[in-house]
Amino acid sequence: MEWAEKYRPEHLADITGNTAAIRQMADWARTWTSRSKPLLLYGKPGIGKTSSVYALARDMSWDVIELNASDQRTAAVIERIAGAGSTTASLTGSGRKLIVMDEADNLQGTADRGGAKAIIECIKNARQPMILIANDLYGLSPELRLRCEPVQFRAIPARSIAPRLKFICANEGIACSEAAIREIAESAAGDMRSAVNMLYASAIGRESLGGDQVHTTQKDERVSIFSLVSAVFSKTSDENLMKLSWDVDDTPEDIEQWVEGSVHTITDRDAVGRAYISLARADEYIGYTYRRQYHTLWRYATAVMLLGVADAAGGKGIHARILPPERWQKMSTAKKQKAIRSSVLSRLAATMQLPQATLREKYLGIISLLVELDPGTFTRELMLDADGLNFFLNDRARAQEIVKAVTKTERDKELEQKKKDRKTKTGPAGGESDPASPAETKPPVGQAVMPPEEQTTVPPPAPDASDRKPAVNNQSTLFDGF
Repeated sequence: MEWAEKYRPEHLADITGNTAAIRQMADWARTWTSRSKPLLLYGKPGIGKTSSVYALARDMSWDVIELNASDQRTAAVIERIAGAGSTTASLTGSGRKLIVMDEADNLQGTADRGGAKAIIECIKNARQPMILIANDLYGLSPELRLRCEPVQFRAIPARSIAPRLKFICANEGIACSEAAIREIAESAAGDMRSAVNMLYASAIGRESLGGDQVHTTQKDERVSIFSLVSAVFSKTSDENLMKLSWDVDDTPEDIEQWVEGSVHTITDRDAVGRAYISLARADEYIGYTYRRQYHTLWRYATAVMLLGVADAAGGKGIHARILPPERWQKMSTAKKQKAIRSSVLSRLAATMQLPQATLREKYLGIISLLVELDPGTFTRELMLDADGLNFFLNDRARAQEIVKAVTKTERDKELEQKKKDRKTKTGPAGGESDPASPAETKPPVGQAVMPPEEQTTVPPPAPDASDRKPAVNNQSTLFDGF
């Protein structure tokens, strides 16, 4: 058995890292009621999301029903498996059943048609705890995010991974050096599963493990762009700088933009000018590459860019945070706004049965005014989140308050309806209600009660002819005489 599965944590106390997220999960489980929101665990793969869910279920003695991306998650499948499981009790006698939807952000394609809508329906009708797991929080629909309580899992620091690796080595009887443990923990980049797999691959057939042996068997790690940018502004030899550039996955065009984003940290104005001259020359080579499809020119672009900026920086180091290029941030913001606009217009077009182009060109201004007058109704009918409502209002703080108020109102209505349904089923005295039962019929106050043997049925008086209403000339009366 592989060590990643063999040493999977069995209890929440055994989970490495993400203490705040684990505490939030435990508090949610202890105080769970049918009114509690489902949890939405999100973060990069390999940092303990799924392991935490199963550890939680084991600690709470809950059964687990799981659907993951390998299953066809159509509306019918989700309703049959997760939907039924979320409203029925456990057959094994355990307290509750935990419904787990793994890789919830991968609902796409024909195999998952209707899946997102079915999950929302399951959440609305659930009588059992539910947890959704995703790598990308914004890969889920806004409606789904709105109905869940988010729990973020972060990358695990190397200092937290190392003790777990030492425990595994001790349990397997392998003498592992501190250098080997440190190298594996740092190479894992916060991924505990990757660290355990690297240790397993390195230790196969060995009784001891050193740092040099780990280097030959670890996974192929690429140099990050942050390391390269930092090396450009530090005292790094030209040869080592070019070697680093070859180990980076980014293209010369991306490298150029990262380096350009940090040129402003150079204090000397003349040096800044020389750096931009090198970047401009490199940009010419990149343009020639795309126009002529002659990718050998990329090596010249990389050399001119890195060596020229490094010479201008003078090896003084970079004393600021390395951030993505500013243009990327603007592009990301624009892409998010475009996605929000497309989502909102799609719902409006479906509701009004109009093409999106017609809606956008002719009616969007009028609809924006209507939303301004009654934002709560539009939020409820279109199931808008704060981003969607802010598209109309251009006031994020107000949009958040309105969405919060609408969510609270809807929740109160659901609770009130549940209480009414419960009273209808059980009746006022706790038994089954029977509105037709004669025993529950009481005479008016002040009216004498006659013995049963003296009670007779009195026929109702015949209606007077003067009180009769004239017949309506509808189709049935017109053909009654034939």
